Amino acid sequence: MGRKGNYWDNAVAEIFFRTLKSELIYQHRYDSREQAKAAVLEYIEVYYNRQRKHSSNNYVSPYNYEQKWPETA
Repeated sequence: MGRKGNYWDNAVAEIFFRTLKSELIYQHRYDSREQAKAAVLEYIEVYYNRQRKHSSNNYVSPYNYEQKWPETA
């Protein structure tokens, strides 16, 4: 990873944006840019991070997955 042209560099971001588009963007019509921004923010903060189960986290939401681990400072 890290070399120019390595297709794994953007894999995580590509999957996230594909999911965002298929689950939110393509399902609604927005009247303004502000309305779209608010919908994306709500999707990420409320649904994607706190409710949506991720297979990479053993089918636990990212928020709940991180709560399992003690904070190290």
